[in-house]
Amino acid sequence: MGRENTVKYKSFEFAKRVVKLYKYLCDEKKEFILSKQLLRSGTSIGANITEADVAYRVNPKKATRFRQWATKRCTRYPKRLCMVW
Repeated sequence: MGRENTVKYKSFEFAKRVVKLYKYLCDEKKEFILSKQLLRSGTSIGANITEADVAYRVNPKKATRFRQWATKRCTRYPKRLCMVW
């Protein structure tokens, strides 16, 4: 087995738990609106990680430049919401 991607694995496991919670909320508690938003939010994490991984594989130089730009921006504007690398 190859090198395991921990972030992908954890996001997939989290998504599975979110789907179970969604089913529980719909079936047992009859909550449809909030549970649908929970489902969209909880499963989009893995999609975002996959999208970033694909973008990096397609053009790693551009992805690295973006990461450097974002890091520089975070140090310049520390009070704004910044991603932690």
